[in-house]
Order: sequence, then C-alpha cells, then structure tokens
Amino acid sequence: MASMNPEPEATGEDSKAREPKPEFESSNTFTKCGLEKKCEAPETKVPGKCRKILVWIREKLFLIKKVVEDKWVQLQHSCGPDSERTKIYQIWPGKNVFFFGGRLVCGPDPRGLLLTTSSIILSSWIFAVYIGDDLPNHSTLIITFSLILTLVVLGNMILVSTMDPGIIPRNEQACVEEVDTTKKCVKVNGVELKLKYCRICKIFRPPRSCHCAVCDNCVEKFDHHCPWIGQCVGLRNYRFYLMFMASALCFCIYLFAFSCRRMHQKLQESGIGLLGVLRNCPETLALASFLFASIGFLGGLLSFHIYLIAINQTAYENFRQRYSGTRINPFDKGLLGNIKEVLFPPLQSSRVDFRAEVV
Repeated sequence: MASMNPEPEATGEDSKAREPKPEFESSNTFTKCGLEKKCEAPETKVPGKCRKILVWIREKLFLIKKVVEDKWVQLQHSCGPDSERTKIYQIWPGKNVFFFGGRLVCGPDPRGLLLTTSSIILSSWIFAVYIGDDLPNHSTLIITFSLILTLVVLGNMILVSTMDPGIIPRNEQACVEEVDTTKKCVKVNGVELKLKYCRICKIFRPPRSCHCAVCDNCVEKFDHHCPWIGQCVGLRNYRFYLMFMASALCFCIYLFAFSCRRMHQKLQESGIGLLGVLRNCPETLALASFLFASIGFLGGLLSFHIYLIAINQTAYENFRQRYSGTRINPFDKGLLGNIKEVLFPPLQSSRVDFRAEVV
C-alpha cells in the first residue's frame, strides 16, 4: 500500500531546487528594461534642450518687440500731428499734401501724377518686352538706353511734382477790413505795376504772382497748375518742368522710332498690310499710336514754352494778355537775357520753411 501513501512533503531546499530557474527571464527583463531606459533617455533630454532654446528665443523676441515699440512711440511723438512740437506743414491752410516730415510738397490731387507715371512705365515695359528684344541688331543696347531714358523722365517728374513751386507765406494776423487794398504799387524797369491784394492769404502779391485755386496758395511767378503732375509750376520748379517735358519728348521719339522700325520689318518680312500688323503685333501698333499722340502734345507744349521764354512771359500772363497792345513788358530783357534769367538763375530757397516749429 506503499503506493497509496502520500508523497512526502518537499522541504524548502527541495522546492527551491525544483522551482524553474529565473535567470534567463530576469536577464531578459533586465536587458529589456535597459533597452527601454536607453531609448527613453534621449527623449527626456532633447525636450529639455529644446525648451531652453525656445525660452531664449522668446526672450529675444520680447526684447526686440519692446525696442520696436519704444522706437515707434518715439517716432509718433516726433512726427505725429498730436506731438508737442507742431510743425508748420501740419497746420498749413493750403491744400498741399506733405511727405517725409514736410520735405516733399505735392499737390492735392494725385490722379494726374499716377496716370502719367503709369503711362511712362507701361510704355517702357512694352517696348522692352515686345519691341526692343525683337530687333535684329544691338537689342540689348537699345533696351538699356530706353531704360536710362525712363529713369531720367521719372526723376525729372518726381523732382518737379514734389518741389515747392514758390509758395508765398500768408499773413494770418492781418485783418482785411483794416488794410487799404487799393494803394500799393512798385516800379519794375521804369514801369509802374499795381500790386493786387489776396484776401485769402491776406498779402499784397508780388508782381507775376497769382493765387492757385487748386492748391489754395499764392505762388511766386505763377505759370500754371499742371494737371499731369498735380502740382503748380512757378518760380522754383519751372526749369525742372522744362527738363521733364524735354526728356519726355526724347523718350517718346526714341520709342516711336524703333516701334515704326519693327512694324516696317514685319511688313517687309510677311508682306501683310496694316490689318496683318494689327493682328500679329497689336502691342506695337498701340504703343506707336500712343507715342505719336504724345509727341504731338509734348512738342506743341514745349514749343509754346520756348516762345514764352523768348519773350519772358508766363503762361498765365500770356493767357490773360497782360502785355498786349501798347502795354510794355517790363521783364523783357532781350532773347539772351530772357534765356539766362529763366534757365540759368541760382535756385532760390523756399520762402516757407514747412519743417519749422510753430512758435
């Protein structure tokens, strides 16, 4: 019955001997944990480095933002209309528009200036892209010279449209009722001229001056208000106005000549008529038509001003017929004297310092 007897209970040592050895499993677990620790270690270090870099970048951005805000506040205090130091251009009663702290004086309506600028740039672009590049010989030189002419025209236009034309200071303290507006005359080369009183500016205007209704200013040696540049033409910017017209005329003639040359080449190569040219190269025909009209307009205007220079008159005086009939022009100094006076005098400083502070 020994088989029925229960087996003797195993002692502690026998149970330990019989238990499976966990070396492989424990070593496996250690290795696995080691690998996990090795893989997790970089993930805990990299965010820390990135966090430091992001914090440093954020501090620098806040510092830059603070500096920019301080500079902007300083700029507003120095240039803003509500600043403590008010400039003359900020309270000027005329209709002019000022830029760069009163350094540039423009007319009140910029539409004519924008139209003229767009016409010049568009004409130059069409010529460079469609016409100049298609010419057989010296196309690079031709396009380069056209770009130089474009820059010269734009430079003269900006100069004449942003310059003080000769604005005369106002007399805001005078009272019209207390001023005798009928008794003031001056003599110019032995001829007595009566000075007219401007009730808007409250001054006796110098000879050859006029009050421009568009800009609402009295302008010295007023010639006219040019709508194509949106500015008055007067004593200080008249010669630059002539330079602008002369350079624009040369620009148009140059582009028109090469446009006609390209159309002539197309006619010879294909043997098509004018309708064929319109169908094959409409941009050339459109540009040539615009330039032809511009040459006629600029040529006539420049010829008229050359005549005015020769007799030493302004366009306003000629329109009003100030010296017609028996009335003598006291400013006429002969042909050479008139040319020298108009084209080669020293540039006078502006009579109004628009950047000065209001006292």
